[in-house]
Amino acid sequence: MSALLHLSGINTYYGQMHILQDVSLEVGDGELVSLLGGNASGKSTTLKTILGLVPARTGKVEFGGEDVTDRRTSYRIGCGMAIVPENRRLFAPMTVLE
Repeated sequence: MSALLHLSGINTYYGQMHILQDVSLEVGDGELVSLLGGNASGKSTTLKTILGLVPARTGKVEFGGEDVTDRRTSYRIGCGMAIVPENRRLFAPMTVLE
């Protein structure tokens, strides 16, 4: 199985605060993965960095074999990346697909 998503050596900061330190991750096509951790452990920042909402200072994000590290969030969304907020009921009558 080839990697659909590959992170290598990701370092993300909020100002001077080093939030993600040398994060590497590989997710295969069709694989399901969960990020687990306590509050303020970097789960949301990891997802935001993958999507480009928070830039990685160093490291690489690849999606579908393409380096998208320096691509805008809109480009990444066009490739099929998305974040679905947990249990917020923002659009109660809609499904995730909609």
